[in-house]
Amino acid sequence: MDGVIVVDKPSSWTSHDVVGKMRRIAATRRVGHLGTLDPLATGVLPLVLNRATRLSQFLMKADKVYEAEVRFGFSTNTYDSEGYATSDAVGVTLDAAVLERALDAFRGDLLQTPPPVSAKKIDGVPAYKLERKNKPVVLPPVPVTVYSLDLIECEGATARLRVHCSSGTYVRSIAHELGAALGCGAHLSALRRTRAGTFTLDHAHTLEELAGLAALGRFGEAVIPAVDLLPDFPAERVDLATATLIRQGRDFRVSPFRVRGDAPFVRAVGEDGQLVAIGEIRMPNLYHPMLVL
Repeated sequence: MDGVIVVDKPSSWTSHDVVGKMRRIAATRRVGHLGTLDPLATGVLPLVLNRATRLSQFLMKADKVYEAEVRFGFSTNTYDSEGYATSDAVGVTLDAAVLERALDAFRGDLLQTPPPVSAKKIDGVPAYKLERKNKPVVLPPVPVTVYSLDLIECEGATARLRVHCSSGTYVRSIAHELGAALGCGAHLSALRRTRAGTFTLDHAHTLEELAGLAALGRFGEAVIPAVDLLPDFPAERVDLATATLIRQGRDFRVSPFRVRGDAPFVRAVGEDGQLVAIGEIRMPNLYHPMLVL
């Protein structure tokens, strides 16, 4: 079972907790995640299993879509509802037109400062560990892209947003900075990831569902096979002799009738329909196996 399992992560679980649980359900130590979700968050958490963990480098940087709930009126040290208040609470009644104008500053290519309570490292130490010791945390801003930021609704002091963003974007930071822009403070009160790359909630299973499938010997039904990952990479069927050469690190040719000559990567698929390797272009229609399963 080499592939991806998409978990609908429950709230209060860390991504590491989910990985540990999946190792027991799938009876394998080779499980990794494709980008963490904060404990507060729920939703799409793709996990790679067994040899498919080698594909993580291609899957980690995918864009994400979230539905977020932002509570205005005070800020917190974590930028979400799990932290302590860092400003006095004030009464807020949101105006949709005012909020919509404020959102415009958070669309497009941005330099975003990560939350001080995050896994970002300072001199090799995660920022959250320094914050817990009351040590100063100064994180440099990083480039991110917010492809779209839509106001779904606002009522009282709470707004619901839909965010489509690049990998590495902190929705918590958007919430915090929105509160600062409006002068009333704000924090993230709920977050659900609905898509990560090509993986959506339609692919997702709860941990209880996956444990039930495993108990029935049907766990494989939930696995997205490695050969079906990276659909943007053209697929090239290779015979047994060519697959053997690929596993020896030899370059291989692809058909110009099936693969565009300048495609940067291809998926080499064996006669059994399983993924053999990812090839990287060397010359038109000539590829080197940069990654072999």
